[in-house]
This record gives sequence, C-alpha cells and structure tokens, in this order.
Amino acid sequence: MNYSYQTSMVCASSIDFDLEGDVVKDIVFHGGCNGNLKAISKLVDGWTVQQIEDKLKGNTCGHKPTSCADQLARAVRAAYDRSQSQAG
Repeated sequence: MNYSYQTSMVCASSIDFDLEGDVVKDIVFHGGCNGNLKAISKLVDGWTVQQIEDKLKGNTCGHKPTSCADQLARAVRAAYDRSQSQAG
C-alpha cells in the first residue's frame, strides 16, 4: 500500500513510500537535501518499520528537534499502525 506523509519542521515537504506488511519500500522524499535523502532512501529500502525506527528515530538536524530521517521513522510507524488498525 502506498502512503504519503506530510513532514513537519524539516526541509522536505513530504515523504512517499510503500508498505508491504512491515517492510518499507520505494521511499521518495519531496524537497530537502536531494543527494542525502536519495542515499537514505536506498540504504533503508527493504527494512522493516522497527529497523528504521531503531536507526533513525530521534535523529536531529542542526538546531531542529527532528530531521528528515526522524520524520521517515515517524511516517513509517504511523502508516504501519494505521494499516494494523484497518486490518483488525
């Protein structure tokens, strides 16, 4: 299932990704640091929601309390939780 997440307090405006069970694929950041975000997308492609949270949740950018990587962790958790509540 494809999801889109509107980010907050970062340069990227949104993140699109596919969620297959708890596996995250085809991540696309819109805006932000293009090269870095493409690299993150490639590195975590095929990871589970938990793996992404374990590595990226809480990562900050400069003086901001979040980062694009942290926003990705939040996005995949929200999508996974939503998919589980709809399945039950």
